[in-house]
Amino acid sequence: MKRISIALSILVLATLACSLAALPTVATPEVSVVEPNAPSLPVVKDSPQDQGLLVALFQRVNPGVVAIKTVGAQAGSLGSGFVYDAQGHIITNYHVVEGSKQVEVDFTSGFKTYGTVIGTDLDSDLAIIKVDAPAEELHPLPLGDSDALQVGQTVIAIGNPFGLDSTMTVGIISALGRTLDSMHSTSGGGTFTAGDIIQTDAAINPGNSGGPLFNLNGEVIGVNRAIRTVNSTDTGEPLNSGIGFAVSSNIVKRVAPSLIKDGRYDYPFLGISSMDNLSLPVIEALGLKSQVGAYVTGIVAGGPADKAGIRAGDQPTSIQGLLAGGDLIIAIDGKTIQTFDDLLRYLINNKAPGETVTLTVLRGEEKLDIVVTLAKRPR
Repeated sequence: MKRISIALSILVLATLACSLAALPTVATPEVSVVEPNAPSLPVVKDSPQDQGLLVALFQRVNPGVVAIKTVGAQAGSLGSGFVYDAQGHIITNYHVVEGSKQVEVDFTSGFKTYGTVIGTDLDSDLAIIKVDAPAEELHPLPLGDSDALQVGQTVIAIGNPFGLDSTMTVGIISALGRTLDSMHSTSGGGTFTAGDIIQTDAAINPGNSGGPLFNLNGEVIGVNRAIRTVNSTDTGEPLNSGIGFAVSSNIVKRVAPSLIKDGRYDYPFLGISSMDNLSLPVIEALGLKSQVGAYVTGIVAGGPADKAGIRAGDQPTSIQGLLAGGDLIIAIDGKTIQTFDDLLRYLINNKAPGETVTLTVLRGEEKLDIVVTLAKRPR
């Protein structure tokens, strides 16, 4: 279920990082004049070893990165992707190919071919395209272990921002375990939540969607999906503000084989709405005995959590619309969680429909372990 959160203000808007093929007008940059007596800043130079590593990495992996264009319109959607295997499967974002059965796939060698969309997942925003291409054009890129990532680690994005093919940008991992709204709607008119999202400051712009995010070993550790920005071009396209998001490679490892085999992937489903990152006034109004955890605000009737006896808030508090009496989930299968993001990340990466999880909850003064049998996310 979509997470319910309370925010004092909306600062920025998350925007999918795909693009129209038409390029925006680029304004001439202003030139700053430095006063003669202004203090100089220390010059930081890249070492030859660092430069050589990045140059070699680009030369090794760039042949596996592709540009993806929707077929039919003169100015169709433009995105990126990468070669998944030697059988001609290409990974990209669902929103890049949304509404298309056939797309154009352009390789860095200059070879172009049509591809067929054979599988889509609206929850992770992933899609699989199948192409018939000569073996020498197919350079599969290895998937790394996104669970081994650390904040501060260097990452590299390669893609086609604004149609500028084979563009490489460098940054760091800014945060792990983020969540975004998925493109999968609930029956109540909301959206389900996509979890285990990587946040990065590597420059990602329209056209980068579906392209790979690499570690320094040249392994794909994420699929670039979206940016959060308050800036746009003259044509209204979003611009990078240093906050980008990528689908983790471990989600790709779980989802891609199923999309190739069945055209779909089924996610585990708890059937709860949650509030986390609780402020002190909210904690006090709810009377919670812990400052961290996922507070249950809603239960899907007849869903797994409902059948297991998980409780949502139902008692009025001093804050309008905030109901006390719900369970506060503080652990899953013995693993402590601080937020709903933590819970969702564990579920998506470790569990499947039909399996069970043990939720540790605080219910007033009680601490309870409740076993829940997971279902499939409704379609």
